[in-house]
Amino acid sequence: MSPRLPLLAASLGRLHIVAIATAACLTFGWMFTGRWPLLAAGVAALDWFLVNLLNRTVDVPEDRANAVLAAEVASRHRRALVAAGLAVLVLSLVAIHLVAPELTGWRIAGHLLGLAYNWPLLPGRRRIKHLYGWKNLASAAGMGITVFAYPLVSLLSGGAPLLSDVPPAGIGAALGFFLAFELSYEVIYDLRDREGDAQRRIPTLPVVHGSRAAGRVVLGLLALAASLMVVAWATSLLPWRIAVMGLAPLLQAAWFLRVAPRGIRGVDCVVITWAGAGLFAVYHAWEALGLPCASGRPWP
Repeated sequence: MSPRLPLLAASLGRLHIVAIATAACLTFGWMFTGRWPLLAAGVAALDWFLVNLLNRTVDVPEDRANAVLAAEVASRHRRALVAAGLAVLVLSLVAIHLVAPELTGWRIAGHLLGLAYNWPLLPGRRRIKHLYGWKNLASAAGMGITVFAYPLVSLLSGGAPLLSDVPPAGIGAALGFFLAFELSYEVIYDLRDREGDAQRRIPTLPVVHGSRAAGRVVLGLLALAASLMVVAWATSLLPWRIAVMGLAPLLQAAWFLRVAPRGIRGVDCVVITWAGAGLFAVYHAWEALGLPCASGRPWP
């Protein structure tokens, strides 16, 4: 097997995004209920792989401009990839509905969002990716559906109650934190893609306002995410075991201040996304080992 094949597969399906979505789904489900949403996490992984795969087939021009590894493969095999992706999507909707019907509505909503993001299905034959501001909001909404809605509806419908130290308002605060943090990723990715997006006239923050302004937005979103966790903990909306996640945006801000001056590269986005998935793994390991400040709850 060619050593490039694993890299091509990872690039084609954006496995770093699949990994962080899966890890976040597992983590937030466990944080809120004390149980792992294994089925929901598997569905989240499948859905993000499909969304990313289909996105690759329509973003070939900008991916070429941004020197994305899988751009040529996506171009040569576009029809086969689209057909396979849509077939797997339809079959999975039917199969998973038989096992977990509570996920079906959320899955349909998420994939309709993804289809409108990738293809010109909106009035005027526009797609969400070409709408200023809405592009990033749509991506964040899709991630919020898979990271919060999937695990919660799956676990709660299965009889798992919310833990007593997580009121509904606390879940809202955690969602606000996650969306602000996730939007910072979106703008960082836009900084990476500025050249290709400018050529394709995609109005992202860096294209419209410049890299410096986009960088300030990144830092503002990271500050907002961290502040939301501090306020939620100070007002007893969230316990420390969840509010401690507010440290992650601060780490990312330190990283961003270091690398932004020389420009965001493709490898940077892959690294920070895998690092985010790694932080979720560290969190679980900390809890499992019962290290200082761990919740002390029995591990699943």
